[in-house]
Amino acid sequence: MDPAPRHRLRTDTDDGLLLIISGPSGAGKTTITRAVERSIPGSVFSVSATTRPKTDADVEGVDYHFVDDAAFEAMKRRGEFLECVDLFGKKYGTPRLWVEEQLARGRLVILEIDVVGAIKVKEQMSEAFAVFILPPNEQVLLERLRARKRECEEAIQKRFAEAQREILTARTSQTGGRPIYDKFIVNDKLELAIPDAVAAVLGERERRRLSRG
Repeated sequence: MDPAPRHRLRTDTDDGLLLIISGPSGAGKTTITRAVERSIPGSVFSVSATTRPKTDADVEGVDYHFVDDAAFEAMKRRGEFLECVDLFGKKYGTPRLWVEEQLARGRLVILEIDVVGAIKVKEQMSEAFAVFILPPNEQVLLERLRARKRECEEAIQKRFAEAQREILTARTSQTGGRPIYDKFIVNDKLELAIPDAVAAVLGERERRRLSRG
């Protein structure tokens, strides 16, 4: 039996767009992601499930859905994730049903995920628009990681090496014969990178509106 048709609300539009924003630690992707969310009406930020411990700064349901390993694996077995990844020993997953519902409502759904996750999403939803945030150069990235003063030098170097691999993967990976990322934005100055990201997303939505006639 076919599923019942989704009830359409008066506020629904056909402008649903899945936006992927990625970038290495220290590139400023979270700041830019939140700025895009605030700048474009109808934007919603996808909240991932994670097994990483909740910190005092975290808000359940806003930053992440915090679950234990058993619960995460059960969700994975049930196919509840659009993508999931094990990163630095902690698991992260994007809730599939919620994303699909928001897209059907015509919203801009924002995923802040790593390159591996972006590849998995693009393989399933090739229409997603993907943006990768780059640092001006590797030295600036290393300085930013140190300036956060969150980790010891050994951990910083490990994260820096992972960032280098992530940038290379982002530049070279393809799916269906097309690059994973549709746009690369260099975050040298936030006051320039943020409007660049917003303009890219608005431009893509407009392009798709026109293509639909």
